[in-house]
Amino acid sequence: LLNDNRLIKTINFDKYRDVGDPTSTAKILSDSDADEIILLDINRKKKSIKDLAKHINHICENCFVPLSVGGGIKNIENAVHIIKSGADKIILNSICYKNYSVISEISNRLGKQAVIASVDVRKEKNKYVLFSENGKKKESVSLEDHLRKLVENGVGEIMINSIDLEGTMSGIDLNLVSKVSAYVNVPVISTGGIGNYDHIKDVFTQSSSSAVACGSLFNFTDSNPIRTKYYLKSYNIPLRIY
Repeated sequence: LLNDNRLIKTINFDKYRDVGDPTSTAKILSDSDADEIILLDINRKKKSIKDLAKHINHICENCFVPLSVGGGIKNIENAVHIIKSGADKIILNSICYKNYSVISEISNRLGKQAVIASVDVRKEKNKYVLFSENGKKKESVSLEDHLRKLVENGVGEIMINSIDLEGTMSGIDLNLVSKVSAYVNVPVISTGGIGNYDHIKDVFTQSSSSAVACGSLFNFTDSNPIRTKYYLKSYNIPLRIY
């Protein structure tokens, strides 16, 4: 999570801790055998595509794994700029609620494999409610309808995040992950609440999620992707093969 040229880690999309320099952190993750790195600009004052592109340039000089980037992408021009700067995929969130056709336009231009839709969810009265604008704006569309529209308009992957659990390291919402994984026919990236290797194992053994994204686990413990993979392999969980 990028904010004012620094990486941070939030809890419930609110209070946060400083993590470090974006380029240095990306290099460490790359050297530790991460399959992919996700960079999201969550600057709440001003999001600049040009500034984000500069960070991508620096990271790509030191990092040699696929890079997915989001934060402030509003149109095809923004998306192309981010890809030309070195990103492999772009991540869309708030703009999707305003104009689903932007997804189609970007997907048709860049290919659906390059488009990820990030979906942020809170649980209210036993119902999943969607939020945009860094978790600040409640959306009226249902989770199912939003997922359907995302897929219909050409999204290649869905990243589902529980705001209630994000940054807590207390475990992921497996019901949410299973619900989304069963509803869509595209790969699902699960995130929000991962605090240990068992949490990751549970996602892969109790849902059809294709990937898990971790922040706090690698930022605030001695864990890294290499150790994580060894642990998962011990349970015969298949991992990406290069």
